[in-house]
Amino acid sequence: MAQSRWKISGEYMESCNCDYLCPCIFTNPQAPATHDQCTSLQVYRIERGSYGEVALDGLAFALVIRSGRVMSDGNWIFAGVIDEAAAPAQREALSAIVSGEAGGTPARIRDMLVSDFRGVAVKPIVFTADGLKRAASIPGVLEFAIEGVPSRRNNGEPFYLDNTAHPANGRLALARSGHTRLRGFGLELEIAGKGNNGHYAPFSWSA
Repeated sequence: MAQSRWKISGEYMESCNCDYLCPCIFTNPQAPATHDQCTSLQVYRIERGSYGEVALDGLAFALVIRSGRVMSDGNWIFAGVIDEAAAPAQREALSAIVSGEAGGTPARIRDMLVSDFRGVAVKPIVFTADGLKRAASIPGVLEFAIEGVPSRRNNGEPFYLDNTAHPANGRLALARSGHTRLRGFGLELEIAGKGNNGHYAPFSWSA
């Protein structure tokens, strides 16, 4: 079996502007979003990763997506952000992965669904996790905070949605957003106190 050119794994979090629970997830995604478009902000923290001989452990990146009313129709706007903390070789590797140039999941997204690619920016990325709470911040681009919806079994775990086709993971924690802001790549979004949709999960990609 050929060895992967790159592999990354860690944790992802997301906030989108759909009402909870986002219909895109459980309709594969054939149903209309709850508003005129779907804006998805996804932030990934790499716990273990490499691109050839370049280690990517501890770095982060983000994907910014805006689709029309039905996500499966394509015609997406797509952009990425890579971690300012990365050294030059790491930036080159992350940029290739996030842009889709290096294959894997981002490449499949671009090939199948994207009509407007707006590039990859380099910014500091803050990714925090505490129990059911998650928060992300990228100055000049995005900020959001989500909290897992706890099960009434009182086991400290959120509800999960399983066997999905989401690119991060087939099993997603269900969460609500306290606030979601986007000001970047020519896109704007501001939501606060609406409990809009969120998710988090481990992820593992390679190519």
